[in-house]
Amino acid sequence: MNRIFALALACIIPIPAASAADVTSRDGGPSQSEMLARTNSGAPDGAAFFRPVLDGVLYRGGFSGGDKARTGLSSSQRQSLCSEGFSRGFYADFGKNTEYGKTSCGSGSFDYQSARSSRPGNVMKAVHDVIKGNNGPVYIHCMWGVHSSGALSAMALVQFCSWSEDRAKGYWNDARNGAPCSGGCDAWIDGKFERFSVDPALRITDAERAAICPD
Repeated sequence: MNRIFALALACIIPIPAASAADVTSRDGGPSQSEMLARTNSGAPDGAAFFRPVLDGVLYRGGFSGGDKARTGLSSSQRQSLCSEGFSRGFYADFGKNTEYGKTSCGSGSFDYQSARSSRPGNVMKAVHDVIKGNNGPVYIHCMWGVHSSGALSAMALVQFCSWSEDRAKGYWNDARNGAPCSGGCDAWIDGKFERFSVDPALRITDAERAAICPD
């Protein structure tokens, strides 16, 4: 093709922009680089450390610059997550000034709730419901996206992917990006895991595990 004609054609016919990653796809588990990246596709504006934990099922994150007012996700961030396909959201440990509830978007909805990293049962149950119901994924966040959301994510890897506690704690440590911990980081994550145990009622199949869990 004549080069000048090709350039003219490119000006007339717009090249479509790359679409965001499908956060609902369960295609074999996230890679280590995705799990530790500073951010990934699908993050709402203003989010930090947006990372997959379980493919198509669980993602984690925080706020760029933190959430010092403890007000949580804005209405536009909730709409963004809802539109991306997320069905549930949890603010771990810090949302004392946050308005929770459901956000609708077309035929979908995003249910936003509080959570505690020292009482993970409701989050594990929500993740299990998503796995079994094939619903849109869960988004767990905390103030920065480092400590509390990471702890709940580490617990989910033990609960649903049969990771050892030591491996899960190693993941939490690698993903905290060197952030300090009050009282020391080993003590901090050990204290969270002291209140966690695998719930046999939340079993999943080998096929489900293969579709969502990292290697």
